[in-house]
Amino acid sequence: MTSIDASADRRSSSAAEQPVLRGFGGGAFGVYVHVPFCATRCGYCDFNTYTAGELGSSASPRSWLEALRGEMAEAARVFGELPGAQPPVSTVFVGGGTPSLLGGDGLAEVLDAVRANFAFAADAEVTTESNPESTSPEFFERLLAGGFTRVSLGMQSAAAHVLKVLDRTHTPGRAVAAAREARAAGFEHVNLDLIYGTPGERDGDLDASLDAVLAAGVDHVSAYSLIVEDGTALARKVRRGELPAPDDDVLAARYERIDARLTAAGFDWYEVSNWAASDSGRCRHNLGYWDGGDWLGAGPGAHSHLGGVRWWNVKHPARYADRVAGGGLPAAGWERLTDEECHTERVMLTIRLRTGLPLADLAPAELRAADRVITDGLAVRAHDRLILTDRGRLLADAVVRDLLLAEAE
Repeated sequence: MTSIDASADRRSSSAAEQPVLRGFGGGAFGVYVHVPFCATRCGYCDFNTYTAGELGSSASPRSWLEALRGEMAEAARVFGELPGAQPPVSTVFVGGGTPSLLGGDGLAEVLDAVRANFAFAADAEVTTESNPESTSPEFFERLLAGGFTRVSLGMQSAAAHVLKVLDRTHTPGRAVAAAREARAAGFEHVNLDLIYGTPGERDGDLDASLDAVLAAGVDHVSAYSLIVEDGTALARKVRRGELPAPDDDVLAARYERIDARLTAAGFDWYEVSNWAASDSGRCRHNLGYWDGGDWLGAGPGAHSHLGGVRWWNVKHPARYADRVAGGGLPAAGWERLTDEECHTERVMLTIRLRTGLPLADLAPAELRAADRVITDGLAVRAHDRLILTDRGRLLADAVVRDLLLAEAE
């Protein structure tokens, strides 16, 4: 990995060609672990996931875990050769896919694989995503005993007909019950995910979902507008006219409805799609992404970022395991980000945070565009930062375009 000519800024990796790393960027360091297994495929999902029928005998949770241990060991070896002190792991996030299919013991093994190779910060945040249908009180107790500190549950909606359109298999009340079980087991930090704007969803359905979320006693809520991704079953239904595409005006109204209810209940937004009941309830792992931190992404298809270099693993679990067994990191490709690309990503991500974008990061033309954004009521200037207004959150992508295109004019 360290033998590549550092002047090669961008290329697709082979088993013998790995990204050249120069060291950590100086910020937080997290670890993301991708679990590629799902019991069924949701119609809206385009993540790198596989059902048992799709995999056949080519891969299994056990072979994946063995490969994960190998990737962790190789990453620790490579990172240990880099100049300077390696920061401790401040956050771990196990996502997917459906990590809860591994069970409490399986997820404890995943965390042990990370711990065996990397030092943890004393206050490390350790999160796993879970499907409510594959959890139980015993599952949460095992997670807590294994070292997890936070649980994120996919709820999507409390309306049965909305869950059906999304091809979700859990019953409407199961997510709330699972959240309560997690709290009863001792988890202080529990998140529920919502998806809004599903075809057929009514205002009353959203209100019922918000009622359920607030009754669950969680300290974090994520709410995402439904996006029809190319290649998904949902996209095919929309293309055939079986379902209408999400309406932008409806999505905006639903977002405002969500924000008003959560704010009234004591939640504060800290990122456009995320609300927390306290500062300690914020997802520090995701903040690491938005703040431009470093992270190791392990597992099939996972992406990593370290000191301005990004690489991504091969996608199929069987090929991933073969690549790890062959030595080196299982990278499918890599790139060294240019200063311009780093700037673009910083603007795109940081503007979404309630803390806003430092005005010192903007070029003169971008500062003039920022003044126009402020005049249009989409942002305010506070403490030398550009911070989105309530209306600006609805048009965050447009604000980003205005800022970044200004430099090209």
